[in-house]
Amino acid sequence: MLSAGITKHATTLADGRDLIYYDDADTTLPAERRADARTLDPRPPTATMRQDVLTGEWISIAAARQNRAFLPPADQDPLAPASPSNPSEIPDQYDVAVFENRSPSFGPALDGPDAPTLEALGAVGFGRRYDSIGRCEVVCFSPETSGSFGTQTPSRARTVIEAWADRTGALSALPGIQQVFPFENRGEAIGVTLHHPHGQIYAYPYITPRTTRLLESIAMVGPDLFTRLLESERASERVVLSGEHWTAFVPFAARWPIEVHMLPHRQIPDFAATNGEERDELATLYLKLLRGVDKIYDTPTPYIAAWHQAPVNVGRDDIRLMLQVTSPRRAKDKLKYLAGSETAMGAFIADVPPETSAELLRKAIERV
Repeated sequence: MLSAGITKHATTLADGRDLIYYDDADTTLPAERRADARTLDPRPPTATMRQDVLTGEWISIAAARQNRAFLPPADQDPLAPASPSNPSEIPDQYDVAVFENRSPSFGPALDGPDAPTLEALGAVGFGRRYDSIGRCEVVCFSPETSGSFGTQTPSRARTVIEAWADRTGALSALPGIQQVFPFENRGEAIGVTLHHPHGQIYAYPYITPRTTRLLESIAMVGPDLFTRLLESERASERVVLSGEHWTAFVPFAARWPIEVHMLPHRQIPDFAATNGEERDELATLYLKLLRGVDKIYDTPTPYIAAWHQAPVNVGRDDIRLMLQVTSPRRAKDKLKYLAGSETAMGAFIADVPPETSAELLRKAIERV
């Protein structure tokens, strides 16, 4: 059961992939939707992931992704509602739509008798490989052919948040899934290949490297790491936006020229665990934050908006749901490129002091 008057309608596409419509509380759309009338090729086989023996990290080799759409014209947008001249991925009108990616990095296969355990995935050796089981979903924020999360109405933002929560719960329950990751890539400088306002959700068969490192930090600092982190940041000059349930801040050790994190005020492992009041406030605060990011300069800023969630089976009492928005934009006409130190050694050098970035962002938010 969804909250806030939002409704959903689940169906399938012509090749069997899941498609779910999420309708705004104030929608004008009918409940019935057209079926997908396309004739589609069979889905590509599930990719294979290989282990890097130098780091223990898993790399998915997903060759089918080479065939995905690349900056098509608006009249051939594969995420727009289908028309006679554009047989897109979504066969009818919608408010928010979520569907399985046609060329996924993980899936469509799920856990089977040969799937690895967490213990097996944590071992390191030569020539190790497994199927890249899991799910990759596309989340369309709007039927419009351009925009981003920040250009949506509060009602639409609330629907997207409800979809994130609903899909987090559903994907976490699938066999073999270890972590669920909603995110939005915005701008060609980030590598976006579709201008349509959308994000994605990855359901991984392993715990990601960033989260593995976080678990190690919690083991060293203590299970109250996020409680102490929020207290520290709320007492700093780096807070940019705050409400009853959420606080956004530029972190003490920001890597990127524009980097802002947002935390809920209580321990919540993922979107599925948020309540209605938290989702309601987030819909307005998150819009304000992203619109503030776009007010820093006179043109839209490229960014990655990453919602870090606790793994499905580990650390759920200690890891807190956390937004991290990062952008390589270090000036109006300059980008920070990850060169030798960052790319080769993972050793970041920040160009903008976090306190300076926070002041720029606060002033920009005031103009929203």
